[in-house]
Amino acid sequence: MTDEVDFIVVGGGSGGATVAGRLSEDPATSVALLDAGGRNDNWIVTTPYMLFLMVAGTVNNWAFTTVPQQGLNGRTGYQPRGRGLGGSSAINAMVYIRGHRADYDHWATLGNIGWSYDDVLPYFKRAENNAEFDGDYHGQSGPLPVGRLRTDNPVHEIFLQAAREAQFPVRDDFNAETQEGLGLYQVTQQNGERWSAARAYIQPHLGSRRNLRVETSAHASMILFDGKRAVGVKYRQGKEVKEIRCRREVILASGAFQTPQLLMLSGIGNAAALARLGIASVHHLPGVGQNLQDHPDFIFAYTSGNPNFSSLSPKGLQRLVRGIGQYRRERRGVLTSNFAECGGFLKTRPDLDIPDIQLHFGMAVTDDHGRKRHGNGFSCHVCLLRPKSRGTVALKNADPLAPPLIDPNFLGEAEDLEMMVAGYRTTQRLMETPAMRGLQTRDLFTSDVRSDDDIRALLRARVDTVYHPVGTCKMGVDDPLAVVDPSLKVHGLSGLRVVDASIMPTLIGGNTNAPTIMIGEKAADMIRSELRG
Repeated sequence: MTDEVDFIVVGGGSGGATVAGRLSEDPATSVALLDAGGRNDNWIVTTPYMLFLMVAGTVNNWAFTTVPQQGLNGRTGYQPRGRGLGGSSAINAMVYIRGHRADYDHWATLGNIGWSYDDVLPYFKRAENNAEFDGDYHGQSGPLPVGRLRTDNPVHEIFLQAAREAQFPVRDDFNAETQEGLGLYQVTQQNGERWSAARAYIQPHLGSRRNLRVETSAHASMILFDGKRAVGVKYRQGKEVKEIRCRREVILASGAFQTPQLLMLSGIGNAAALARLGIASVHHLPGVGQNLQDHPDFIFAYTSGNPNFSSLSPKGLQRLVRGIGQYRRERRGVLTSNFAECGGFLKTRPDLDIPDIQLHFGMAVTDDHGRKRHGNGFSCHVCLLRPKSRGTVALKNADPLAPPLIDPNFLGEAEDLEMMVAGYRTTQRLMETPAMRGLQTRDLFTSDVRSDDDIRALLRARVDTVYHPVGTCKMGVDDPLAVVDPSLKVHGLSGLRVVDASIMPTLIGGNTNAPTIMIGEKAADMIRSELRG
């Protein structure tokens, strides 16, 4: 087996699996995909319901924590990230959302030519195999299945009734011309099974594409350089330290935390900060690890007597046992649940041009990322879509196996707290409708909250991530913190590109899996164009 290929892709998540899969379509182009985790092709990954096991623990999950958050009363946050092929698309809630047109048009106004909504829409469509929607906004021939949930849960109709009672719009498709409204989410599933990016772009070709080499349990520790050109990657696999070389490019796709970590371990970042850790500078690039953005999220939670929610209560376990049989027979029912089955996008003020909050309505009581349990009930997340706060990712030390220091700086800007108060009030309107009241037996977190000061205190006590970190290798031109240019090449270096959510200059208004797959599609297209050129 050769230790030299055309392209090395580090990280098999949503961006990496996509770009590796697309580049290896050309049998004349050899691609090696390295991932620190496993193959992620077993029933735990493919059964949607099992996400609760992965998110709450360490199965296929890096289970990172943050540094103490000043804006959250000094609390340490939790940052689950997918480990293994598929990355976070192998453990996430599978919600298929692209963000708002305005998000991408904003990227273009920052100087990122080629990244407006009209520019990226063809790549969303190219990726997508949508079972319900077609036309100007959707594709039906891509490798990524998208469709409706198969839970058949009667609570869906109660949620839609509550939306009408609160006088919020009801929306069938959040990825078309208009985003605002509440409804049922589409998910990256087919026949009731999870479809990660790796299942879409990599796993169908293992064994059939001789030019695609996939190495799992391969933890990248350093990018190898010849001067300012990336020429390979050093990685640990078991007890061995190995090297692999590339003729064309190293493509980093390890996500918003581990891509900047690998760059810094390799001498790419703030030279003074690296020197303090004993790391020699290869290229001074101070934006590496800066500009971290994530959606701060608050959860309303209630116990309920409705039998259609998930729990480990006796009735809940009976429902789950029945659901196992149904799932085996027809791939329908409770085991196809992504938990966040309903939700949508709302404006906290009527004068806003675009929605500023997103809801995820959960079919179980969610507390501390599923690590605390309260019996039968439901949750409603509200997250702020475009926070002003900016955080950082830094090295703890020069050990490649040590987790990075993650500081999202949640609620670090006063404006974010006030916008979250408005989001709380808007979501409260939904929770206080007759339809929602009919589901509730006990309010777990908000029963004593009255004033805005009460809300602020509650937010600081309970806000955490909704799992959408981006921005730590931002794309930009004439920007001192930009790490990559609009072709995703690292500034000041050659043979090195970044293809994951870390390149987003600003956080998009929605879930980040589909946008990261889009980034992989667009990157592959740009690379193939250069190869032809």
